[in-house]
Amino acid sequence: MALTPHQTDALLREVDDAVRQDDMVSFWRNYGRLLIGAILLGLAAFGGWLFWQNHRSNVAQENSEQFANLLKSAQGATLDQPVYDKLVKEGGPAYKSEAELVKAALSAGKGDAATAVTAYDAIIADPDALQPMKDAALVRKTALTFDGVKPEQVVAALKGLAVPGNAWFGSAGELTAVAYLKMGRRDRAAELFSSLTRDPTVPESIRMRAAQMASMLGSPVAAAPAAPAPAAQ
Repeated sequence: MALTPHQTDALLREVDDAVRQDDMVSFWRNYGRLLIGAILLGLAAFGGWLFWQNHRSNVAQENSEQFANLLKSAQGATLDQPVYDKLVKEGGPAYKSEAELVKAALSAGKGDAATAVTAYDAIIADPDALQPMKDAALVRKTALTFDGVKPEQVVAALKGLAVPGNAWFGSAGELTAVAYLKMGRRDRAAELFSSLTRDPTVPESIRMRAAQMASMLGSPVAAAPAAPAPAAQ
């Protein structure tokens, strides 16, 4: 007996469903384990990433607390050696350099300039140290050795920092201006002192000294614009 159009459509749908089901069974038989493995691997990787992020956050918090303890001991003119050793070994480039800067400053404060300079040189030469740490070490080393080196060396060492807009313009600019004075370059010194007085990012104490020096050298001193007010908390 011939099938009606409705029965034919129903049969075709059943055949199509059977074929699809058979294809799914074959696909799962051939690739099911690989698919499950890929899913499990992705979940493991995501879980590992979450664990690493949490670990990094915990380590960063611990390093921050350790550095605070180091600063607290430094305020008493002592170095907490175990904390220092831990930060140098496990604190990463930033906290390692910060800890070394603290140790160098303590050495300088005790009159041990040689140890401090050695520490500053180590930071400057460290390929993993962050550039701001290298700049800080360079400025502090230059200030510490200022009287024992030629003024030309001071100018050369700080030429990249003693420029308006640089974060170290205040300290580096003042040292460079005094070096120019020692070289007999009163014009360059006056120009730099005057520039320091006009920069609102330069610490006020440096601006005041620079204004006095600029006036003594006959350079015009303009009032520095007010520094931006801190944002409301």
